[in-house]
Amino acid sequence: MGHRLNPGPNHSQTPGAQAAGRVAIVGGGWAGLAAGVELAAAGVPVVVFEAARSLGGRARSVDRADGSRLDNGQHILLGAYSETLRLMQRVGADPERLLHRQALDLRYPGSASAAPFRLHLPRLPAPLHLAVGLLAAEGLTFADRLAAVRFMRSLQTRAWTLPADESVAALLEREGQGKRGSRLRRRLWEPLCLSALNTPACEASAQVFVNVLRDSLGGTRAATDLLLPAADLGRIFPEPAAAFIAAHRGEVRVSTRVSSIEVDDSSGAFIVRSTAAGAADAGGAHAAAGDDGGGERFAQIIVATAAPAAARLLAPWPAIAAPFSALTHAPIGTLYLGYPPDVRLPFPMLGLDGEGGGAAALAGQPADQTPLGQWVFDRGQLCATPGVLSFVLSGSGAWEAFDAAALGQRLQRELETALGERLPPPLWRQLISERRATFDCLPGMARPACRTAQHGLWLAGDFVCAGYPATLEGAVRSGVAAARAILTD
Repeated sequence: MGHRLNPGPNHSQTPGAQAAGRVAIVGGGWAGLAAGVELAAAGVPVVVFEAARSLGGRARSVDRADGSRLDNGQHILLGAYSETLRLMQRVGADPERLLHRQALDLRYPGSASAAPFRLHLPRLPAPLHLAVGLLAAEGLTFADRLAAVRFMRSLQTRAWTLPADESVAALLEREGQGKRGSRLRRRLWEPLCLSALNTPACEASAQVFVNVLRDSLGGTRAATDLLLPAADLGRIFPEPAAAFIAAHRGEVRVSTRVSSIEVDDSSGAFIVRSTAAGAADAGGAHAAAGDDGGGERFAQIIVATAAPAAARLLAPWPAIAAPFSALTHAPIGTLYLGYPPDVRLPFPMLGLDGEGGGAAALAGQPADQTPLGQWVFDRGQLCATPGVLSFVLSGSGAWEAFDAAALGQRLQRELETALGERLPPPLWRQLISERRATFDCLPGMARPACRTAQHGLWLAGDFVCAGYPATLEGAVRSGVAAARAILTD
């Protein structure tokens, strides 16, 4: 049976809320919850349906057998995530307490084949902080530094708009950022592209990458800050958002899968049929009221699920479902290694030499020598869990063929090489692979708007937020856009 967070006391409605009627939101990820918070704050009664036991979608907390919690991936927020930060504050999740804010500081210890690298942006007014940071970057030639400054200046003078979309690799080469494998691209632009878009530079959309640069490196000084989670993802937004919705006339039903959506031709209402599951997993659960097989009626509905579920639910409207059916996806892997509490990195976040075993392997390097690790985070310094390191593997690559034990051995060796010291054997390990973590962010993609041709049917999700990659901010913005459209429709 679905676990329900019951509605709280009545709150005053805005004029837009009175016209909106009761709204169903299918999907309890960051997009659906953002829409729910925005509507609930305006006094709209909402019901959020989430098929999983926990909220957050592809950015959620995972319970371990010993009672501790991990995240299903090591997510990074930026100071530029204005809507995410605004909604966190609205639901009572204090960003200053739950996020570790630090000036952008990218560090690679180096290896036998590559010199150490560091890009640190000082706390100076924008754009001076970026110019000083790039010109002082360690591990680059002076010509590389000047080229990077010219590149950012060139994008700014063109108002961050390209004449036509192309691959990031083509843009970098055309803008004098070196050939593939050059130091500037390998240490700066290509890791930023893979981290932000989860798509390699040779395939990724240049315009979306430029949009990310505009809002981060090209924004205010605070926009460039890294916001590293200091708590598990559930506490950062999903759980406070659900509590906020429940306190504002709404409901949040986990372990409740929506099986179909249809329109009542006579009234125009949406009929939502759902099935509840997991009674043994959710204390205090009871069946979703009103769904006795005939479904529940809503004036409007927001579909905010992952693409495969959206395509299934939207099947009655083939033209609306088509973009979701056509999506291709890329994975993200996160390997957690638990060491004795005294094991710590010299910095909370450290770059490694790998590309997930993708591009390097294609360059002809033997598979057993291809570096895999991309970034490693010290969760002891971030989340007060001493000894826990998380390794992030973005995009498709050789890492996908490894189990947790073999991957752990490989990544530990790479980290030991980078640090120049031996580490003790890990006490435990856990590999979390999200096979459809993000959509492939390709040039010229046709992406739907939140408004559809079916009156009262709205879309949300990172894919819907045109111009942004599959990030938490993109998901939140899409949910806010759908909610505001309902309120002003």
